[in-house]
Amino acid sequence: MKTEAMLFGGVAAFFAGSAVLYGAWSRDPAGTACLVIAFGMAALVAFFCAVQYRRKGRRPQDRKDAEVMDAAGPLEFFPAHSAWPVVTALGFALAATGVVFALWLFLIGLGVLARGVLGMVFQYAARGS
Repeated sequence: MKTEAMLFGGVAAFFAGSAVLYGAWSRDPAGTACLVIAFGMAALVAFFCAVQYRRKGRRPQDRKDAEVMDAAGPLEFFPAHSAWPVVTALGFALAATGVVFALWLFLIGLGVLARGVLGMVFQYAARGS
């Protein structure tokens, strides 16, 4: 993950520099905001990869002397089917429809959306890591 962290860190630095230069020369707030958001997303991925590298260490893919067997076995936990993505999509659809039609529908959609997101986040919270 160290290579991925460095790669996305470079992408984040590029977008940060581009945002500063673009914002100074163009005075366009929309384009500058897009570049700042692109910087934030790349920095988030770089931070995640750096934390995973620090937490789990080098992977077999990172070593030149590794064999194929070193990466064998269960890699991660892949969950079975879940109803929470459907609840989240329904909540988003209700909230988006509520923006157009009525505040009460938006609030209901926001509640369903929050429940769906929290359901997905905490679905396997009791499962040990």
